Amino acid sequence: MMEYAIEIQNLTKKFGSFTAVNDISFGIPKGKIFGFLGPNGSGKSTTIRMICGVLSPTSGRGTVLGYDMYKDTERIKQNIGYMSQKFGLYEDLTVDENLDFYGSIYMIDAEELAARKMELIEMAGLAGKEKALAGTLSGGMKQKLALGCALIHRPKVLVLDEPTAGVDPVSRREFWKVITELSNSGITILVTTHYMDEASICDIIGFIYNGSLITMDTPEGLFNKHNTRNLEDIFIEYVSKLSSKEVELSFKDIRIKRSGV
Repeated sequence: MMEYAIEIQNLTKKFGSFTAVNDISFGIPKGKIFGFLGPNGSGKSTTIRMICGVLSPTSGRGTVLGYDMYKDTERIKQNIGYMSQKFGLYEDLTVDENLDFYGSIYMIDAEELAARKMELIEMAGLAGKEKALAGTLSGGMKQKLALGCALIHRPKVLVLDEPTAGVDPVSRREFWKVITELSNSGITILVTTHYMDEASICDIIGFIYNGSLITMDTPEGLFNKHNTRNLEDIFIEYVSKLSSKEVELSFKDIRIKRSGV
């Protein structure tokens, strides 16, 4: 029987008369990478906030590592790591001080924290930068430091909300190498991204639009269903159909129209 790190059923979140998340259900197996895709405003962040125990659902059920999303929000927060596209760093603190701060939030004792910081600084390639202010680091280094802060308490579930937005292609690939290694070590990862090359690395992909889960499959399953190896084309196809908005299916089409060929 498959074990799920995150399992939600008929989850709904309303803000007054507006339904941000509408009756969605899915499960993320332990140790897998789940890519949560959809246009801006589709309900991704609201779903993530409910999973992280920050927002209470209006209706439906859900568990994270077996903890109930209504009753066990503090236990969920203790076992989940979260990293946003803004990285959540204190730029006027050093690398060391940022890690110390997040370690103190989770009440990690001094000896364990010192050992954990060494591991994470090595993982992030920040050796020799411990006393550097976070604000002076490159985008890629900030990204890895933020990941280190999210991992400081050894979470079993890691939530990444557009973690590579605004960083260069080399940093993106280095970051994803680390992410796949974390998944291989048994950490379950939920990630949102608008980079479809990244999404294709995920084990499972869920596509949400206007608060509703439209499809959920492996990348290979989506490729076979849509008869293409390009996940971006599939994303655009869904948006075009669901929004009745005409979207060019490829940059090649745009280039051809521009050149008049």
